[in-house]
Amino acid sequence: MKKHLNLSISFLLALSLGFTACSSKTGSEEVIETVEETQVGSSSFGGLALYTLRDSMAKDPKGTLQAVAADGYAYVETANYEDGKFYGMTPTEFKSYLESLGLTAKSAHMGMVNMENADQLIADVKAAGIEYFVIPVPPMGMFTSGPNGMGMNGTPAELVTIMNTLGEKCTKAGIKLLYHNHDFEFKAMADGTIIEDLLLEKCNPEFVNFQMDLFWVTKAGVDPLTYFEKYPGRFIAWHVKDMSEEGNFAPVGTGTIDFKRILAEKDKSGMEFYLVEQDRTFELDPLEAIKISHAGLEEIGFK
Repeated sequence: MKKHLNLSISFLLALSLGFTACSSKTGSEEVIETVEETQVGSSSFGGLALYTLRDSMAKDPKGTLQAVAADGYAYVETANYEDGKFYGMTPTEFKSYLESLGLTAKSAHMGMVNMENADQLIADVKAAGIEYFVIPVPPMGMFTSGPNGMGMNGTPAELVTIMNTLGEKCTKAGIKLLYHNHDFEFKAMADGTIIEDLLLEKCNPEFVNFQMDLFWVTKAGVDPLTYFEKYPGRFIAWHVKDMSEEGNFAPVGTGTIDFKRILAEKDKSGMEFYLVEQDRTFELDPLEAIKISHAGLEEIGFK
């Protein structure tokens, strides 16, 4: 009887040790998997302006956002809002879906804004967890574009008033307003006025700051560092896109813009975040272009 008892105890002990070993192994595997997932997430950096992928986003927004996350981007800027939705999703749905991918929406280009819809647009931007409301061109019918390039109806003073009004609304709602440039804002008008300079001097910095598009500044023949020196701390965001030898849009790191020189002055500029954007990718698939640009960001030293 004692022999049988000893065997039973031995069997139970072995069985218990087996369960313990299995449990420890499973726990170890879970820890390793969690660490690996964290490492993948922590390696993501930089932002993408979704305007680059506008065709893909129109067809398959969720699948396209999955590709953006897989390519290593950490945040995005929206370029679509219609009927109270971002890419067909309500603000909260959009925010939740991005979170499921490890992404956030940092900013939104809201060129459709006017004084009648401003409060609703601002509320929806905030509900989507977006921090920056961006005016991509002079709004409310002021922007012009044609064979002779881009320009503006109305006066710079009128644009200043609009920006200050919208900026105060955004500030009261708990978000921030930025103005995004093209090249024409840096070119002297007939009376010598430079629109970008007037905006920087007359817009209240408590309500209005700027998103500098490095391609368009360069296209205008202007050195971004001149503006960082003259108006320090005002350029909260950058659009990072390169320029080919022919003066066309190009993936980051493949063109002629000296981003390392510009990046060295990011603190003076006030830059808090940046976004890859390529308005046209020509023969290159946009989804391939953003991969090349992300690799270029890393090579240049953006993080």
